[in-house]
Amino acid sequence: MNKIDNPCISCGACCAFFRVSFYWAECAEAGGKVPLALTEQVTPFLSCMQGTNARVPRCVALEGEIGKSVSCSIYLNRPGTCREFDPSGLDGVSNEACDRARAHYGLPPLISLAKQEG
Repeated sequence: MNKIDNPCISCGACCAFFRVSFYWAECAEAGGKVPLALTEQVTPFLSCMQGTNARVPRCVALEGEIGKSVSCSIYLNRPGTCREFDPSGLDGVSNEACDRARAHYGLPPLISLAKQEG
């Protein structure tokens, strides 16, 4: 998926809906890449991105307006959880978590958008 086809750059709903948890060793100080200053410890073995463990979550690395134009300030160093989260409709496969996050912000499922364009 290239930048032009990437629906995530105009969404960001997942970054402000879910807790972004990952194994603590993904933090830079433990040999990973995620900046420790942007994380918080959840358990002895689990960390999360700051802001995502809140009642109203929003990742501290998320920049921009959800549903309009967003970016990740640590995109190249983001946790595996983010790297593995595919937008709904990628290769024709639905992602219910993506759809649920988008619905929370009043955004339609990406599968529906792909069908309208196709």
